[in-house]
Amino acid sequence: MGDEKPIQIFSNPEKNVGINVVKSPVKLTILEMLRDSEMEFDEIVVNTGKSKSTVSVHLKSLREMGIVSFKIHPEDNRKKIFYLNSKYLGSVNLTEQKEIEETQKDYLIENIIEENGDFTVLLFHTLRSMLIQEGINIDPVLQATGNRIGKSLFDIVYDDDLEVFLANIAEFWENNGLGRLSFEIGDIIKITSVDCFECKLLPKTGKPACFLDAGIIEALFTEYFNLPVSVIEIQCYTMGDGKCVFEIEPLPLN
Repeated sequence: MGDEKPIQIFSNPEKNVGINVVKSPVKLTILEMLRDSEMEFDEIVVNTGKSKSTVSVHLKSLREMGIVSFKIHPEDNRKKIFYLNSKYLGSVNLTEQKEIEETQKDYLIENIIEENGDFTVLLFHTLRSMLIQEGINIDPVLQATGNRIGKSLFDIVYDDDLEVFLANIAEFWENNGLGRLSFEIGDIIKITSVDCFECKLLPKTGKPACFLDAGIIEALFTEYFNLPVSVIEIQCYTMGDGKCVFEIEPLPLN
């Protein structure tokens, strides 16, 4: 049981692809690879370690589900390049279901209710903690939600001067109880968040948890620079750090 992959969930309403739940270990391996990049059929065979016939059957099934599609290789029309045709929504890990301290009454009273009395913090924290307890990962949905918020927020904090823009973001963050931000400007912009609203009281999972914040930051800087950016959280309270740190850099244009 412990070696089983989490069940993955995909959907793409724009292409009339409904919710698809994938449990097959081979299909999950293929999808994990395609989430990183497009791949030729032979590459998929090599990386899965399965026979061509096995990979072909699973790819056919994934295509019929609408999760995967393909295009003809531009330099060799005998080859197909496979890619995701659906959005990865998250996963469910059935092996991680266990009660955690961060959902318990005493913890909630001591750390949230008595600390600040903010019911919205209680709601958000308890929801995130319960999802973690049940092994449910909705990080892609949280990041997409953050993108939507960031685009809406941009005009409120925008300024031509980058330093003023950053100061406006920091002021908004602190005024709304999201944390205290500081910035390092270079080829890579580094944002440090202390007292992070999103993750400070979440369980220590050893993994970054601030996908809502990352989505907001990604949208703000994509709009500011008018080109796509990468946002990677390199430190987080849930990783045992006393702060959250994000690195932002422009993505190369194809």
